[in-house]
Formats: sequence, C-alpha cells, structure tokens
Amino acid sequence: MTDPTHDPHAAVAATRSSCPVQAVPTGSSGHTNYLVSGYEEARQALADPRLSKDTAAFFAGKHSQRRLHPAVAHSMLATDPPQHTRLRKMVTKTFTTCAVARLRPFTNQTTDGLLDRWPVEGQVDLIADLAVPLPAIVICELLGVPGADRPDIQRWSRELFAPGRPDVIDTASHAMANYMTGLIAAKRSRPGNSLLDKLIAARDGADHLSAHELVSLAVLLLVAGHETTTYFLGNAALALLQHPTELESLRCNPERIPAVLDELLRYDSPVSTATFRYTTEAITIAATEIPAGAPVLVALGAANRDPVRFPEPDRLDPDRLATSHLAFGHGIHRCVGAPLARAEAEIALRTIATRFPPAQNRRASG
Repeated sequence: MTDPTHDPHAAVAATRSSCPVQAVPTGSSGHTNYLVSGYEEARQALADPRLSKDTAAFFAGKHSQRRLHPAVAHSMLATDPPQHTRLRKMVTKTFTTCAVARLRPFTNQTTDGLLDRWPVEGQVDLIADLAVPLPAIVICELLGVPGADRPDIQRWSRELFAPGRPDVIDTASHAMANYMTGLIAAKRSRPGNSLLDKLIAARDGADHLSAHELVSLAVLLLVAGHETTTYFLGNAALALLQHPTELESLRCNPERIPAVLDELLRYDSPVSTATFRYTTEAITIAATEIPAGAPVLVALGAANRDPVRFPEPDRLDPDRLATSHLAFGHGIHRCVGAPLARAEAEIALRTIATRFPPAQNRRASG
C-alpha cells in the first residue's frame, strides 16, 4: 500500500474519496478554506462566475506587511469580467497560434543549443540544463527582451517563487516591474515586432490599456509564460524516466509525442492548485454548502486523478484520451499560453528522445 506521507497523490486521493469538496480550517487567517478535489466539482468551480478572482477586493482593509509591486499583485489573473474580458482580449489578439508557430524554429534551435552542452553519456541535470532555461529564453524572445537582460529575468522569476522568503519575493516583484517599465519606454522609441510591441500599440491605440495594465500584462506573460512550462517539462520527463517502456516506445515513435502530452499533463499536472478564488455569495458544490466570502482551492492535480473521470488514474497510459484534463484550467481563466507550453514540451521531449540513448544508459537529475 502506498504511503500517503510520501505520495501527495495518495494523500489527496484519500481526501477526495471521503468528500470531493471539504472545509479546511486555516487557523491564523480566520477563514475556512474549501478544497475541491473531484473532477466534475473542479470543472464546476472553475467555471462558476460566483467564484471571484479579485484579490484586491478580498484583501481590502486587511493589514499586510507585504509590499508586492502593484503590477504583480493586481494582474489579469486577479480580475473578474468585464476587466478580465478586456485584458484577456488584448493578450489573445497578440498571443496567437500563428505567433506560436513562428516561434517553433527558434524553439527548435534553442533546444538543440541547450542539448549540445549535454554529455553523450553520464548524468545531466534536466531541470537546470533544459527545463528552466528553454521556456525562459522562448518567452523572452516572444516578448522582445534583449539577450543580455535574460539572465536577470530568469533570476527575478526564480526569486518571485522563493519559498518562505516574502522579502525576496517582494524585492523581485519591484525589480521585474521596474525593468518592464523601462523596456516598454525603450520600445516606444524603437518599435519592433514582438508581442510586447503589439501590446504597446494596443495601449497607445483605441483599446486603452492603462500604463499599469500594460506593465502588469508584460510581467504576467513573462513570468507565467515560462515558470509553469518548466514544471511541465520536469514532470513529464520524470514520468517518462519512471516508465522506461513508454519512454522507449516514444524514442522509437517520436511522432506519437504530441498525442501523449495530454496524458502527461493529466498524470502529473504542472500546477497542483489553481490560483486564488473566493465566493461572492453562498454556493453549493457536490452537496457542500460554501458561504459567501470563503476562499476556494481547486486542486487541479487531484481532479486529474479522479477515478470517476479517468479509470486507473495512477497509471500512465500513453493511449488514454486525456484531452479533458484540467492542467491548464477551465473556463474563462484557462491558460492563454497553453499552445506555447505544448509546443515547447513537444519539441523538447522529441529532441531528447531522438538525440540520446535509452533511459537506462543515462541518469537525469533535478
């Protein structure tokens, strides 16, 4: 029997089997959170307009010693319609399928360049040597961040997620926002053809993005555009290394990799819990009554392992039809960068599978 203390999936499965929506007392905050771990319940919660993402409204009047830059604290991810609708429209008009397709040659070239540094035999650190730099380089290219500035961007992005270091996180948020403010000013004087240039044109045109909204969108795309893809690549590679038969099959048939991406996303989701939501009025999910003003945590990873939706959920099945997974969310807040993340993962995994010997002859750390 799997020890739930060493297997987070087993621990959440125990919670989900008893009740897919549970109250979780938090103690110090004075709020009771509600954890949603069932698949259908998660879809319902993610699409319910009575669950707000307006963190500014939720935390208004509450004392905090944090000093996150407003561009980070109040991004598109923390808004509701109609503001969210307007901002997302700006992004989707520029973050198009064609833009992702145009990036594929650059992504291929970057992947090859990173893998050229790997030894033919022996141990490699797949996270540090591929999963971290590849998405960062690609999103910087898409946004038009100069090459010389990219190491700083990667460092600030890491620091934005420093566990237990609120001071480091706050400082990094200001560094990132200040940098993007300067880059936007520079691009206004020398326009280019990057995604950021298109957002600047929207800001200066009829769509009326405010200066704060422009900086906030730029920071959000820069950070969200590579952090979650790093987790996607790392989780997918680990899953395949732990399933050498499936890995060898993909090495022999790399054209199957795009079809397996959804199962890899379902099996070990890059983000275990969706971003913050709270109820604006009392609601009921799966017979559980949730009062108004309660934080709701939607466990995407747990939902993707719900046996009611995915039989034998703890088995990696490359032939499973897993397109309905929730790894990218659901509803109006579904990840706008999903096509780019899929393209990067496909290219990276295919290149690894075809350039290097079978997994049993190598070891990947990270």
